Amino acid sequence: MRDAELLLRGCRRPLVIGMGGGGDVVGALATSEPMRVYDGAEPVLGGLTWERRPFDPVPGPRQASEIAGAEEIAPGILLAGPDTGLRDRDLVFAESRMSEFLGEPTVLIDINAGPTSVAEGLAKAIAALKCDLLVLVDVGGDVIAYGDEPGLRSPLADAVMLAAGGQLSTSGQPVLLGIFGIGCDAELTPDEVLGRLAVVAGAGGLCGARGLTGPVADRMEASMELVNTEASAQAVRSFRGAVGTATIRGGRRSLELSAAAAMTFYLDVDITINAAGRLAQAVADAGSLEEANEALNALGVATELDYERDAAGVISPSGEPPARGTVSPGA
Repeated sequence: MRDAELLLRGCRRPLVIGMGGGGDVVGALATSEPMRVYDGAEPVLGGLTWERRPFDPVPGPRQASEIAGAEEIAPGILLAGPDTGLRDRDLVFAESRMSEFLGEPTVLIDINAGPTSVAEGLAKAIAALKCDLLVLVDVGGDVIAYGDEPGLRSPLADAVMLAAGGQLSTSGQPVLLGIFGIGCDAELTPDEVLGRLAVVAGAGGLCGARGLTGPVADRMEASMELVNTEASAQAVRSFRGAVGTATIRGGRRSLELSAAAAMTFYLDVDITINAAGRLAQAVADAGSLEEANEALNALGVATELDYERDAAGVISPSGEPPARGTVSPGA
């Protein structure tokens, strides 16, 4: 089991990735900013080339070849600046806006080629950027979903990134998994997330936890003036004292806030995959994002790619409708 405090305080240049796409890069700031302010590190932030449907109507993450104004530092791994965006429409990424906020480049990850390619690209990018730690941050907690949770909506990106993190860890790269803002994405409930955390902790995989501080919360709120995010904003609201029921997604989804949402829980990647990484295990050998999606569908799990295709009226390459059922964790 890794010690989160030793890793976080001992590294000088961490790569901190919002692993779920969209505004998760703001949740990554909850990890990187204390390292910068209190530990003297020089973190690099990043996220995925997957913007949510309100910002990009094309289903799925964009390929690196569709992106302009970025430098490819490894296959599928880009350095983004404030103007990095799509070639085919007027859209910049959340990471581009974070780059503008920070005044430095951020990292964009194209996950279309599947976990192994992502891991290989990240290994090269980590070497090129001279990073000494990879931290994968999930906002909400669905990265440790079993697949049967009624509110689960976006397990695919997290599963692919966790599987890639496991491959990197196995190769010797120090990797931490962080869960910030439990329940704040209105997918898993706080009780469901805490239950999965207990399973990981029981297996020896809970490495530590850190809470927001005033200066870090201030910094996150300042970033949200440029970077659109709802889930991370709810976690900061919790730090400010908000409690009870809140809504996001235009009032369509509700969540429960408590002070626990202002914490980031750090987990050992390998132990997490073995103890509560059923979905990451399912996609680990997928040769593409499409294969990973099909692997989750085979478990009866619908994904964010399925929902986006439904909303856009796009048929999947297999011609099959998305999974609609749920399965028990032991199935």
